[in-house]
Amino acid sequence: MATVSHPVFARVYERLSVAMDRAGTAEYRRSLVAGLSGRVIEIGAGNGRMFPHYPPAVTEVVAVEPERRLRAAAIRAAQTAPVPVTVVDGLAEALPAGDGEFDAAVVALVLCTVPDQAAALAEIDRVLRPGGQLRFFEHVAVEGNGGLRRAQRLFDATLWPKLFAGCHTGRDTTAAISAAGFVIEELHRFRFPAGSNSPSSPCVVGRAIRPTPPAQ
Repeated sequence: MATVSHPVFARVYERLSVAMDRAGTAEYRRSLVAGLSGRVIEIGAGNGRMFPHYPPAVTEVVAVEPERRLRAAAIRAAQTAPVPVTVVDGLAEALPAGDGEFDAAVVALVLCTVPDQAAALAEIDRVLRPGGQLRFFEHVAVEGNGGLRRAQRLFDATLWPKLFAGCHTGRDTTAAISAAGFVIEELHRFRFPAGSNSPSSPCVVGRAIRPTPPAQ
């Protein structure tokens, strides 16, 4: 079992995620999964806030969530999802799935938190079929090296990861995705909330492809 427990964070996140969706993240979630089809693995499903947005062409979602309270909430959310959703225990660095099983992988506010970003991305690469998509919505390191970037480094070196279950505000996640071998085909940078200068406000939504190996 991969179960982890962050009961205080989980309670806070359940309320915070609802408030964030009302403030605008629901629209980013909807655009993140628009146009997907076939089998999808969602890594770090949390309390299932993504589930209502999956389009009808998705035949199955396997939703991986290691935190026990959030996983229980996701199981409840799966009961009213518009597509079949199976919620399972598991870690991003050791996904409970076989090689090449999925047409797409979805991560939303997850790669900021995983202990080993490279290992998590390697696992996503493993479970995707050649040509499969990685859809990502993450808060990331701000471009440049100004005051906000310095604030992100300070936050990440002090209390922020301890308060938010390992979350980091300043990871260069797009570079990590490229370094893992994915080809980023779409990328949108924005601030959430709009106009904010908080360390966690720089975000990206994007789409990357697992390349198809050349024919032998």
